[in-house]
Amino acid sequence: MAAGPGPRLQVAQAKHILNAHTNTPHQSPSHWYARAPILVWGGGAIGGTVAAFLARGGVPVMLVDIVAEHVEASRTTGLQIEGPVAQFQQVLGAATPAELTGQFDCILLAVKAQHTAAAAGQLAPHLSANGVVVSLQNGLNERQIADRIGAQRTVGACVNFASDYLEPGRISFGNRGAIKIGEMSLGLSPRVQSLAELLQVFDTDTQAVADVWGYKWSKLAYGSLLFATALANESMSETLADPQHQALLAALAREVTTIALGTGVTPVGFDGFDPAAFSAEAGAPQAAVALANMADHYRRSSKQRSGVWRDLAVRKRKTEVDTQIAEIVRVAQAQGLRAPVTQILIRLIQEVEQGTRMIDRANLLAFANEVAALPPRTSL
Repeated sequence: MAAGPGPRLQVAQAKHILNAHTNTPHQSPSHWYARAPILVWGGGAIGGTVAAFLARGGVPVMLVDIVAEHVEASRTTGLQIEGPVAQFQQVLGAATPAELTGQFDCILLAVKAQHTAAAAGQLAPHLSANGVVVSLQNGLNERQIADRIGAQRTVGACVNFASDYLEPGRISFGNRGAIKIGEMSLGLSPRVQSLAELLQVFDTDTQAVADVWGYKWSKLAYGSLLFATALANESMSETLADPQHQALLAALAREVTTIALGTGVTPVGFDGFDPAAFSAEAGAPQAAVALANMADHYRRSSKQRSGVWRDLAVRKRKTEVDTQIAEIVRVAQAQGLRAPVTQILIRLIQEVEQGTRMIDRANLLAFANEVAALPPRTSL
């Protein structure tokens, strides 16, 4: 992965990036990126990290967040990025939603999945007529965004770098990971190519792709595994590599990838995750190798536990399970498919959220026992 944002870009160079590739399938030639700054909506782990790097690279940025203390720190003393990837403090424009004025041609949306609808409603008046919202989120939030602002103004993304919001003004950046940008429809447009070029200021390995849904469904399968690791206090790498859990984790990933295929989407691998290893035809050895590769990816990160675990154990707040993981079940049911393994995972996470279940490795053993009791085609 890239080690940093590359040479510092001056504002004039940044504007050149933003004005490039103006012919898109959805718009006539125009200066659709002409108005700076880039608006980053949501200044937490994902949005705050991206905003700080863009600002450090010379790209004009305005950060929006609902936490007033975080906004104030960002625009006065600066947003502090720490960890093994980079350490710096960056002052940047920042505002709460109530303070924000004006319209923007590019909005990077980086709120939690459960806050997507509210954020889309708040940002809609600030999006220019030819502007675009890029969902830098986990889950299948693009369709919800498109329902509010229109599919032609919505771009999808798969984001897999590791970071944590620590406190107002502080974010830990633990490890780089895949960033894929794509249109709602199939095809590689000049628009997503220019967006990828913009985000290469953050990570030079950012790619524009012709089918972002293959990556997003892989990230859902990947994400379901991280939700499972949050049921225990062991690190992600420890849980993923534990032979006692591998049959369970393989069954979970297999279910999600099967549902993706049922919707007509072929999952595409990234960051050591190989969806083919969890196909109906693949065996336990292939799944074990894929899980070992995931474990190795996280061994090299300073972020040893998932954001889900942090929500449950540290921040004591609801996770994205009802909007990110439950969407797998909703899509399956719409296709006449079943998702019993995912449904068990959702229930277990909800019980931890409600305080009726403690985080413990025993949860994974109980999970495995429930899955083993399912009818043969869905059991371990």
